[in-house]
Amino acid sequence: METQTSPKDEVAEVAELELEAVIGFNDIIWHYKRELIARLSLHKGKIEALAFSPNDLYLVSLGGPDDGSVVVWSIAKGDAICGSPAAGPNVGNATTVIFSNCCDEMFVTAGNGTIRVWELDLPNRKIWPTECHTGQMKRIVMSISMADDDSFFYLGTTTGDILKMSPRTKLLADTGPAKDRFSLGVSAIRCLKTGGLLVGSGAGLLVFCKSPSYKPIKKIQLQGGITSITLRGEGHQFFVGTEESHIYRVNFTDFKETLIITCHFEAVEDIVFPFGTAELFATCAKKDIRVWHTLSNRELLRITVPNMTCRGIDFMRDGKSIISAWDDGKIRAFAPETGRLMYVINNAHRIGVTAIATTSDCKRVISGGGEGEVRVWQIGHQTQKLEEALKEHKSSVSCIRVKKSNEECVTASTDGTCIIWDLVRLRRNQMILANTLFQCVCYHPEEFQIITSGTDRKIAYWEVFDGSVIRELEGSLSGAINGMDITVEGVHFVTGGNDHLVKVWDYNEGEVTHVGVGHSGNITRIRISPGNQYIVSVSADGAILRWKYPFPS
Repeated sequence: METQTSPKDEVAEVAELELEAVIGFNDIIWHYKRELIARLSLHKGKIEALAFSPNDLYLVSLGGPDDGSVVVWSIAKGDAICGSPAAGPNVGNATTVIFSNCCDEMFVTAGNGTIRVWELDLPNRKIWPTECHTGQMKRIVMSISMADDDSFFYLGTTTGDILKMSPRTKLLADTGPAKDRFSLGVSAIRCLKTGGLLVGSGAGLLVFCKSPSYKPIKKIQLQGGITSITLRGEGHQFFVGTEESHIYRVNFTDFKETLIITCHFEAVEDIVFPFGTAELFATCAKKDIRVWHTLSNRELLRITVPNMTCRGIDFMRDGKSIISAWDDGKIRAFAPETGRLMYVINNAHRIGVTAIATTSDCKRVISGGGEGEVRVWQIGHQTQKLEEALKEHKSSVSCIRVKKSNEECVTASTDGTCIIWDLVRLRRNQMILANTLFQCVCYHPEEFQIITSGTDRKIAYWEVFDGSVIRELEGSLSGAINGMDITVEGVHFVTGGNDHLVKVWDYNEGEVTHVGVGHSGNITRIRISPGNQYIVSVSADGAILRWKYPFPS
């Protein structure tokens, strides 16, 4: 574990957390061994597309709508050779680019009403465009592929047809299909060395077809709009990526798909481990609850409730059910092995269920709602009964933690209060007030203190007995802290938030010991595994990252 300065100088010299696994996915060139080769900076804002020349001499990059330029870079020198506006003055933006397969000095860009063939003039450090003519036909190009011998290139459009053009004459050779165009556009296209095309549509249809009819010869339906197709070898096998974060492997001969990698494609709302084991964990995002095998990163189970959003999950202590909170105001319990729906508590909360927790005796579920109510439910073999509705919070409940004895729990709310509840007498014990929207709360294992954090970026230690503040730490210099967890021993705790950093803290010293850099979206929740082997963090971009716990367990 090597020492380095964390990004944006948020933390002084601290050790870097070791990233073990990622579930999910300015110009940066990487070596295949994950080594940074060059960082190239010239575009303003977004970069739309990239392409390497056939002999890896050059990289061409296409800027987004705010930039509108195409730049050719020398890979050996790591600097720009030349650039130019990617499209003409009276057309839309170029959104896709591909290099020639035979020549390092030719590439093609296309987009909204623009198709251009470019030639690189290296001695004069210029690129010269030639417009391609499609006559009266106006199209928005989504995808592009070049034939192996550069005889033609193929363009997939938003209207679901394919244009075939010659890079030599810059004229349209043919177009199709005439009928039954691809629904939601041709979002990915790839030329096969054996002849023919692999075409992916925005509706998830994968098709093998040939010019000029472009009628499907083989086809399969995949889950989610197709975003990319990559060939392996001569194209006897290929990989397909979709909008719903699935990667499929397809054998060309039998044209059957095998799902090899999957992840969430929406913001991940919660992550939880079952009691006493680090082998599995569960996450929820939008309509899905998924159970993962920790070491292999494999999805073991997927539970889907269409058109709903799951806000929080918890395992019952006996491992016999997953309790989940949903935005339709219902609490749903599922069997963790089969995904079978065990029971539903209807109308649990008026404005959706926003937080959930279970007691260690498996007899109670505590839920928090968007209206601020905390409700205690008695769970029997066949019945689920409301025991009490606790009405103190004025805004949504963001986090619930239960004491080991099941006699007390703490709830955090975005109204700026944390309330410690007596679960025996079912009334308030203590209230904590702060000028923040509380997002997370944790009991210290000895349960005489709690730690909280939220939008004010401060980590506060509080006395459970009288609700007085003990100390405050600066948790982040930029953005709210959304997730927090503490070890069973109470020696260290972890935080994550809108600064995209995972931080490990020493509880007594109040100092950061390690920082993990890996997320590209806001961290929503974070957990330490039982046995202190891993830290798992989830974020708003759908990523799940597993980190090696930095201290001996």
